[in-house]
Amino acid sequence: MRLLTLLFAWGLLTGPAFGQTADEASAPTEYTFRFVADNDMFYIPWNGNGEELERLLACIAGNRTVIADGTVPVLVDGYCTSQATADENLAMAKTRSNRVKTELILRGGLTEACFTTHNHTSGGNLVTVRIVIPPAPAPEPAPQPVPEQPEPAKQPEQPESAEQPVEQPAPQPAPVQSAPTTESVSDRASGLALRANLLRWATLTPDLGVEWRINSRWSLGVNGTWTSWSWNDKQRRYALWEVAPEVRYYMGKARRGYLGLLFKTGAFNYKFSETGRQGDLLGGGLTGGYILPIGKRLSLDFSLGLGYLNADYEKYEVIDGVRVRQGSETKEWWGPVNAGITLKWNLF
Repeated sequence: MRLLTLLFAWGLLTGPAFGQTADEASAPTEYTFRFVADNDMFYIPWNGNGEELERLLACIAGNRTVIADGTVPVLVDGYCTSQATADENLAMAKTRSNRVKTELILRGGLTEACFTTHNHTSGGNLVTVRIVIPPAPAPEPAPQPVPEQPEPAKQPEQPESAEQPVEQPAPQPAPVQSAPTTESVSDRASGLALRANLLRWATLTPDLGVEWRINSRWSLGVNGTWTSWSWNDKQRRYALWEVAPEVRYYMGKARRGYLGLLFKTGAFNYKFSETGRQGDLLGGGLTGGYILPIGKRLSLDFSLGLGYLNADYEKYEVIDGVRVRQGSETKEWWGPVNAGITLKWNLF
């Protein structure tokens, strides 16, 4: 009798535990991206990061609706332990988190509002992304077939006043509604960006421009360049102005590579030796390049243009402070006509 009592009590205590299923609490799906110590760049092909990113993008694509409306947040945690101080570790962890989020914004169609970010000064050199997917509702049990009943024996006819049974219509299944589709951010991206060619600035030639992204594929831009230097009691001269409009077509899923058409016009005055050259230039050609994101709004634009330039100029010498014309020439050039490492700042 005592043994039966103990077994009954044990069954009462363990019964709820056996009744709980795995669907009652959803476990987060975690993705880990490794970073090189003392470096904040996100190397996608390195140490399994590429495969992990593809798994994460597939998860985002399958749950885009609930992520975009804020039902399911994307939890990002950045970690760094390779720096000398806690402040430096926290700053690098923040930069690493932003690198990963930039990839998800550009390739996954997310926005900054989709993320919840925390950064830490311990735990290694990595970034983790967690998405807690709520469990799917349990399917309704399928209706069980009703066994056939033997035909009852014929009853004698009842008087007309007797109530007749009324057949109830069978319940109809509810129509299945398809989930609404969500348009990717990259399919409708547009905006305005400022840009500056760092190669021009390195040669003391200030250069500024603007680019209008009409849609995710096409953009219009223009860069302007101006400089004027003289030295050695004005015996040496370097002056230039240029205007270069350009139209671009962006290619690929991430819209980073592009091809374009460039036109440029301007004037110059060079005197690096005894003979100076002053005139006009005109030309253009095909351009190509690649955009490398370095932050939420900043990116580097690597570009090269090939085409034709024509320069009409006069040669001169400076004698007693007076320019003396020495003739004129025309030069034509086929080859590289433009090169740039351009810093772009996306305004919106």
